[in-house]
Amino acid sequence: MTRPVLYSFRRCPYAMRARLALASAGLSVELREVVLRDKPAAFLATSPSGTVPCLKADNNVIDESLDIMLWALSQNDPESLLDMPNEGHALIATTDGPFKTALDRYKYHTRYDDADPETERRKASSHLVVLNQQLAGQDWLFGPNPCLADLAILPFVRQFAMTDRHWFDAQGWPNLHRWLETFLAAPRFAAIMTKYPQWRDGDAPTLFPS
Repeated sequence: MTRPVLYSFRRCPYAMRARLALASAGLSVELREVVLRDKPAAFLATSPSGTVPCLKADNNVIDESLDIMLWALSQNDPESLLDMPNEGHALIATTDGPFKTALDRYKYHTRYDDADPETERRKASSHLVVLNQQLAGQDWLFGPNPCLADLAILPFVRQFAMTDRHWFDAQGWPNLHRWLETFLAAPRFAAIMTKYPQWRDGDAPTLFPS
């Protein structure tokens, strides 16, 4: 079996969560760092959507970040990340749906003619209030240990927080703040945020985790 190939972009939250799952599973892949304004031909020939992350494993192409997470953890799940209640899947769906829509229109409001950043921030914040309540009295969303929902959602909470960190830190979400800071300070996060050079067609492979 050839080593799987992961097309990634370091700052993309979708790609972050794919790398988090691969690292947790202990799977070695060939990482190809894509610059989105200069996409290599091999990437465009592989990814049906032309978006990252995209994983090619033998003859299979997985073009959705959550599907990459599930694929990786189905191979090996030493942290039991898949052991979570159905509510975890519902939280991921809301994050990927209404929350991410509002986040994009808040962070990138100049790209949308009808987007008001304050309104979109309020919409996104309603989901963060739910997460803050869910985290009350426990370290992670569903208990003392992280699960799939934590790793799938945290990169997007980070993206929201970094849009206006002063405003975010001033909100009355102590459980959410602690959860995010724990994630950002962990070796796990530092390991998946290693900077890699842009990959071009024909370049030598870069292994991840390194």
